[in-house]
Amino acid sequence: MKRLLSYLPLYFVVFLILGISFQFFSGIWKFGFLKLFFLIILISFFLLVKRKVLGTLFVFLLFFLIGVSSVYVNEDCYYDNYYQYYITEDTTLFLQIDEVLKPGNFYKKYKAKVIQVDGEVTKGKILLNVLHDSVSKVLKVDDRILLKPQLKKLIPPLNPHQFDYQSYLAKQGIHEQIFTTNNEFLKIDNTQTTLLGLSAKVRTNITETLQKYNFEKNELAVINALLLGQRQDISKALITDYQNAGAIHILAVSGLHVGIILLILNFIFKPLETLKNGKLIKILVILLLLWAFAFIAGLSASVVRAVTMFSFVAVAMSIKRKGIVEFSFITSLFLLLLVKPMFLFNVGFQLSYLAVFGILWIQPKLYSIWQPKNKIVDFFWKLCTVSVAAQVGILPLSIFYFQQFPALFLISNLVIIPFLGVILVGGILVIITSLFEILPQFVADLYGLTISEMNRFVSWVSHQEAFLFKELAISFWMMICCYVTIFLGIFFLLKKTQKQLLYFLFSIVLVQTLFLYERNKVQHKNEFLVFHKSKHSLLGKRVGKKMYVHNQVGNPLVLDEKILKRYQISEHLKSIEVSDFKNIQTFSNQQILIVDSLGIYKVRGLNNPLVILQHSPKISLERLIQSIKPNQIIVDGSNYKTDIVRWKNIAVQHQVPFHYTGEQGAFVLENTL
Repeated sequence: MKRLLSYLPLYFVVFLILGISFQFFSGIWKFGFLKLFFLIILISFFLLVKRKVLGTLFVFLLFFLIGVSSVYVNEDCYYDNYYQYYITEDTTLFLQIDEVLKPGNFYKKYKAKVIQVDGEVTKGKILLNVLHDSVSKVLKVDDRILLKPQLKKLIPPLNPHQFDYQSYLAKQGIHEQIFTTNNEFLKIDNTQTTLLGLSAKVRTNITETLQKYNFEKNELAVINALLLGQRQDISKALITDYQNAGAIHILAVSGLHVGIILLILNFIFKPLETLKNGKLIKILVILLLLWAFAFIAGLSASVVRAVTMFSFVAVAMSIKRKGIVEFSFITSLFLLLLVKPMFLFNVGFQLSYLAVFGILWIQPKLYSIWQPKNKIVDFFWKLCTVSVAAQVGILPLSIFYFQQFPALFLISNLVIIPFLGVILVGGILVIITSLFEILPQFVADLYGLTISEMNRFVSWVSHQEAFLFKELAISFWMMICCYVTIFLGIFFLLKKTQKQLLYFLFSIVLVQTLFLYERNKVQHKNEFLVFHKSKHSLLGKRVGKKMYVHNQVGNPLVLDEKILKRYQISEHLKSIEVSDFKNIQTFSNQQILIVDSLGIYKVRGLNNPLVILQHSPKISLERLIQSIKPNQIIVDGSNYKTDIVRWKNIAVQHQVPFHYTGEQGAFVLENTL
């Protein structure tokens, strides 16, 4: 650790990350590429300053600006030929399919590049939604289509603590989407094939070949995930089983798979080291095969970062110097973020590097507790320490994102990981022999049976619900404080000085202080909420750690409603109770009038209330506005779209604020005591 802290690229990475985050969230630099380039050159000249402290500050500032510039260069929206600058009312778009996504219930989904707008060459990406139908055209990577679409903004999360798909796509450079049908676009012949398109064709060919060997649906889906990096065909039930068993990383081609393949290749090609320049030949062959695997697995972001990381590790292993693996880990992180800064916001990227961090710096300490002499016992003990170390590295982040912790992750990993190498190698051999049509059916059946047994074992583990800790939630700042505590705890175990102990104890006090602050905030938080739920009305009144939900005739509301469950977990509520709300409420000195399908609003004593319209009441909104002069009109998802459009126009004409939950998200009236 001491050697690592003296490794300069570690500090470069920190300031690179700060620069990337600052530019992405603030977008502060909007002055063009040339000015940014000259600023970086100017800062570089200041590095000639002989004062050490001043020179160090300029180095850190330089890498901060490099982080800013990497985002600026990679974001299409900063270029003059960004497609949005060319959009008109009757625009014709020329799109090229970049990636095939998992289809939804009603639409097939694709990421597409906007290569032309009305004949002008452009940059930018868009989400393409094609309606399912019986004669649906199947689009593939590199396919080009021509269409006259209506561009729509991505929908933000409509309820508190809902997954933010808009933000997720924004971090991939996608800000708009298109909804279309198969007869609304023209497919254009494309003679050009990109590397991604070639990779997709190879995967399609492999999948079609494997289908001839009568693999079951789940078997083929897992083979595609393990070896081809394609998870689109895996059922939700199977994904949930792997998540609950703490083995979801098995289904995504990641550092685990690439690391195992690297160890196998390193063992196979070890005899090459006896030749002249054998080490160089060996490392070149290994790197070539690793990137060949990445190509077959689709060159997705997760595959590219894993192979990049372990390419550095492979070189480091051949050098065999102390600490070189740790240095290669930091260097790969630096180069990946320099080229692809948006990887920083990818959950898989964060989990991968934090897991490796745990393995590199926590596992040695765990392993030193006991060093068994029996090789078999030693192997499984090492596997235990690696699994625990990786889990410690990702624990706060995984709770922050997924709100659960599978306590049986150790059993899953102890059983599956020792055989994962065999499964991977066996799968590669199955693919190669099937392509040459020399794969015996009994071998395919045996491999399919192995995959099925792994699925059954994972399913059994996932159903041990007593060991699955659900409904956990921590805030972003609590997650950061937990990582500070973990880092200082490791530092104390390595150095064991009084100073490091004080730092560690201080971090524990910091976690406790933040916990008490957040608990006090929850206890004193009051809110009135109008959630968004299509075709239904969902109102809630939150008082401290309790929530009361409006129960209405005809509303099939249940207390395990996902919207409410998510809110309860994230806000640390003790209970949610069903209650009957009166049509007139007073909250935080604000009158609230609920106008339902009966359309009753003429009530005495109303003084500029908030009006909630639900179930499309048959009223004249103009009369309502003139009669009770509302402060604001809130419309939820239980109303007809035609009524909502009409009401919005009337509210705009009368200059009354209008809030539709289907566009602006849930309405929240807050009163913190």
